[in-house]
Amino acid sequence: MSELLVIRHGQASFGQDNYDVLSDLGHKQSEAIGALLRETGWVPDRLVTGTLKRQRDTLSSMGFAQAPEEHAGFNEYDFGDLLHARFKGDVPDLVKGDRKTHFRALRETVFEWQDAAFDGASETYAEFAARVEAARAFACDTKAKRVLVISSGGVIGQMTAMALGADKRHMMELNLQVKNTAMSRFMFSGPKFGLHEFNATPHFMTPSGADLLSYS
Repeated sequence: MSELLVIRHGQASFGQDNYDVLSDLGHKQSEAIGALLRETGWVPDRLVTGTLKRQRDTLSSMGFAQAPEEHAGFNEYDFGDLLHARFKGDVPDLVKGDRKTHFRALRETVFEWQDAAFDGASETYAEFAARVEAARAFACDTKAKRVLVISSGGVIGQMTAMALGADKRHMMELNLQVKNTAMSRFMFSGPKFGLHEFNATPHFMTPSGADLLSYS
C-alpha cells in the first residue's frame, strides 16, 4: 500500500483583502510540520500542490526542495464567490469581519450550495466534487510510495467524506474541523483507497507547539 499525505496549508490572511497569503504564523506552522516529517523519516517521493499561493508557499516553508507538480483540483472552493452568489452581491459586513458570524455563514452557505439553492456561483458543488476526485486520482496514479499533497480544508473534507462513504453534509462538518497544517493520511493501491488518519497535528502537541494552533 502507498501513502497519500494531504496537509492543509498554513494560516492565511483572514480578514485581509488578499486571503491567499500566509501569515507569519502560517510560515511557522509550515516549518514545524516540515521539521516533524524529516525527524520521523517520512520523506515524500512525489510532491503535489494546488495552484494557490498559500498552498505553494506552505510547501516551500516546509523545506522540501523538490519542485512540486500542480493540480487545480486541490484548490479550495471560492467562498467569496459563493457568498456573492447567495447574497446577490450584498454580503453583510459582519460576515466579512466577525469570525463567529463568518464561519456560521460558511456552513450555511455551503449547505445551500450543495443543495443548489442559489444560482450564480462560478462552480457548482457537483463540479467541485468531480474536480476533487480527479485530483485525488491524479495524485494516486503513480508508482510513488509516499505522496505529499498540500491542499485546503474543503478539499480535505470532501476527500475524507468520499473515503468514508459519507453523505455530502459530512464534507462541511469535516471541513470546519481541519486545522492549519493538519495531516490527513490515506492509503491506496490500485482502486483501493481508504482513510488512515484525519486532522492530525503532532507538531502542536508540545508547550511551544500549542501556540501554533489555528483553524483560520
